[in-house]
Amino acid sequence: MVSTSFKSNNDACMKWLDEQLKGSVAYMAFGSAAQLQAEQMEELEWGLRRSKSKFLWVVLAHEAVGCFVTHCGWNSTLEALSLGVPIVALPQWTDQSTNAKYIMDVWKIGMKAVADEKGVVRQEVVELCISEIIAGERGREIKKKALEWKELARKAVYEGGSSSKTVDEFIENVVQQKKIRVLGEI
Repeated sequence: MVSTSFKSNNDACMKWLDEQLKGSVAYMAFGSAAQLQAEQMEELEWGLRRSKSKFLWVVLAHEAVGCFVTHCGWNSTLEALSLGVPIVALPQWTDQSTNAKYIMDVWKIGMKAVADEKGVVRQEVVELCISEIIAGERGREIKKKALEWKELARKAVYEGGSSSKTVDEFIENVVQQKKIRVLGEI
C-alpha cells in the first residue's frame, strides 16, 4: 500500500494493516524534509516489490509492521527504538549517518542499505535488507534486540525510571528556583 496522505487514508490503512500477519509489513517513511531522487524512489519501489513483503509507505506501532525503512532522522529512530521495530537504514544527510551507525553497531536493531557509487540504494539491496529482517535468521536477532530496547525505553518513562526521575528533578529545580526568587523579593 502506498500513501502520500495518511489522514485521508487512515481508516483504509488501519483496516489493511489489521488484515496482515504480525511482523510481516515493511513500513517506509523519510520524514518531511527528505527529497529523494526519482531514480532512488524507483529503486526503493522495486526493491520493496521484489522482497515480496507487504509494505506501507507512510503506522509504525501496528503489530503487523516488521521493519521500518527510514532515513534515520532522530525522531524516526527514537520512535522505532521505543516501539521495538527493526530498522532498514537509508541515511540521507547530517546526523542520519551517525544514527544509522548506532542502529547497526551499538543498538544492533537494524541493517544499513548501502548505496552504490552513484549514491543510489539499488532494489536488490532494499530487497535483501527487508527480506532478511522480516524473515531471516539475522532478522530474528535484530528483532530480539529491538524488543530489548523497547523494554528499556518503557522502563525509563515509568514511575521511578530514569526519564521519570529526570523530569521529577527538573520540576523540583524549577520549584526551588521559584522559592528562591520569592524569598529574595521579601
